[in-house]
Amino acid sequence: MPRAAAHERGSSSPSLLSIGQVLARLTAEFPDLTPSKLRFLEERQLISPARTESGYRKFSSTDLDRLRFVLTMQRDHYLPLKVIRGYLDDLDAGRQPELPGTGTVAAPSMLSTERKYKRDELVREAGASPQLLSDAVSSSLLVASDVYGEDALAVLRSLVELQRTGIEPRHLRGFRAAAERELGLIESALIPVARRKDASSRAKASDLAREIAGQLEIVRSSLIRSALSRLDP
Repeated sequence: MPRAAAHERGSSSPSLLSIGQVLARLTAEFPDLTPSKLRFLEERQLISPARTESGYRKFSSTDLDRLRFVLTMQRDHYLPLKVIRGYLDDLDAGRQPELPGTGTVAAPSMLSTERKYKRDELVREAGASPQLLSDAVSSSLLVASDVYGEDALAVLRSLVELQRTGIEPRHLRGFRAAAERELGLIESALIPVARRKDASSRAKASDLAREIAGQLEIVRSSLIRSALSRLDP
């Protein structure tokens, strides 16, 4: 979606959305989205909403797709904003870059909607048993809910495959403890920023937290690959 398109639309178009309307559409999926977060993403040049003559921001459906993509890549892949921006810049230039962290080529519109699953739908889609889902919840690998998203589906599918090798959810209880320890590291690193209570600092803290999580994921993956190499005959 070339960024230039964001400036070609007329600010009087009835299809344009205000900040409040954008929040109304997205906060159910991204509860931490705030006006200050939107402004922060604009400052980082990840979104480019139009402006009315009075200076109010107006968002098109293209802006909405782009914003949803950015937030999804942050939440689900822990990618730093500079990496996401680099990918979007390539798209704006007419290139076909690989989707960061996936090794596939895709446009932001592919991630524009996330399907929601009721408990029985989740179990069916994952090829799991109701007991496996219950075990995942009791082992703190999933949070009990009436509705689940794509991330929960991916986790449950992985648990199905692990179960076939004899690895049960109860064997993975330590994963939650490890995640909590990582969260403690992230919170400690955020203390200098978190002490500042202004909206811009809160947005920066959220971005920094995801960047740190992404770097921790790189270290963890490297350690696992290194350990696996020792298993080779």
